[in-house]
Amino acid sequence: MRLHRHPLLALLVVATVAPCVAPRVARADIYAFTDTGGVTHFSNVPTDARYRLILATPAPAAASAPVRGAARGRAQAVDWLARSAKYDRLIDRAARAATIQPDLVRAVIVVESGFNPRAVSKRGAIGLMQLRPSTARRYGVTDIYDPTQNIRAGARFLGDLMVRFGSNLELALAAYDAGEGAVERYGRHIPPYRETLNYVPSVIRVYRRLLSEGRSTGV
Repeated sequence: MRLHRHPLLALLVVATVAPCVAPRVARADIYAFTDTGGVTHFSNVPTDARYRLILATPAPAAASAPVRGAARGRAQAVDWLARSAKYDRLIDRAARAATIQPDLVRAVIVVESGFNPRAVSKRGAIGLMQLRPSTARRYGVTDIYDPTQNIRAGARFLGDLMVRFGSNLELALAAYDAGEGAVERYGRHIPPYRETLNYVPSVIRVYRRLLSEGRSTGV
């Protein structure tokens, strides 16, 4: 496989060094840090001083990224590609079982965990698809860190949210991030939480790029 032609690699390089094209998003940066226990934490709201930027959406004035910045972005994308490739079959099976696009699952994983199955968020969400323990229990997960169970449950949850919110992708993603109750409380609108307002367009941007590369065959 020629890595430089892989669609996900191209996506991650663009997400790291290219300007944001979605007008609704001023910044959609992703930060991470690894704690003393070896667990990597991800967030788009860096509330801890240990967070370091790993996925940047440059401001409009930074449309021409320096060559060194592009090289770093490409190296990081290659690393993510290597980690993501082994999950392709799991993602495809889980997405089809949940009747959603595999690339939607991939996009959620990119933003949620960067394909790190040991990721833990500041709110206690865990694994590739950052499942809350309550959500994991709802879908019969016995080992939340297990990629197969985590992806299967996350895909089922996304599928159920798409049904609940009438195939409205923005609302489904908002509910995935903030909870179904929050979306309902705000009259079936995206809750005005900073993290959720960043999260929804971030996932959609990644998802649309993956679709444009022709990865999904449709479900």
